[in-house]
Amino acid sequence: MTSDPLAPLLALADVEPAFTAARERVDAALRHRALRRNGGQVAAEVSLRAAVASAALEEHRYDLEEVRAGTVTDPVLQGALRVAEAVGGLVDLWPRAPRQVLARLHVLAARGVVPEPELGRLASGADRIDALAGLVAGNERTPPLLLAAVVHAELLTLKPFAGPAGIVARAAARLTLIGRGFDARGLVGVEVGHLAREPEYVGAAGAYATGTPDGVRSWLRHYAAAVSAGADEIAEIGDAVLAPSGT
Repeated sequence: MTSDPLAPLLALADVEPAFTAARERVDAALRHRALRRNGGQVAAEVSLRAAVASAALEEHRYDLEEVRAGTVTDPVLQGALRVAEAVGGLVDLWPRAPRQVLARLHVLAARGVVPEPELGRLASGADRIDALAGLVAGNERTPPLLLAAVVHAELLTLKPFAGPAGIVARAAARLTLIGRGFDARGLVGVEVGHLAREPEYVGAAGAYATGTPDGVRSWLRHYAAAVSAGADEIAEIGDAVLAPSGT
């Protein structure tokens, strides 16, 4: 069996314990009683909050209730919502044709933001995108949380598409977590965790881009913390879903 090329990253100080803690936090959150009968409702709310958070991380910030009411027409926010809606249908294609999926995500995210000829077309980093696609395609070796973190950071670093490329990066990471079974039902709003720790998110992404071990370690530790925060959101949403009925 071919060895995992990302395995050495787990040996960086404090990374593996942080990932283990995040996994345990997610496992605990997925036992929330609201998920027994209302999992679909919780997943829909997580998807909405994740989209709003992803747009906010592109500096397009809107109140969640205004978005829920359908009164926000900002094209970046609308792109984030389109991406969130499309994720479920792209899960199976992602490990088979990652470049195709990235292009599709960009079309959805950037429509109305960048000129139409630029939609789905790489603006930079083609060689490194090829390497990333090779890492994603058929990879059953790398632990899903580690792979999602690297996919996310690589796409943030490369900014391979014009416009709101961060929305594409966060969606690709979500696809990885769902497709590899870490979050099979799409219940962990990692984007919300990134937004809650936004200064750390920005700083850790910049640190990763340096390519140093300390920079990569900073990003991986942040990613684990964001996943843990996304797991906590499940309980908050689940409690709200159950509250009206008192069940």
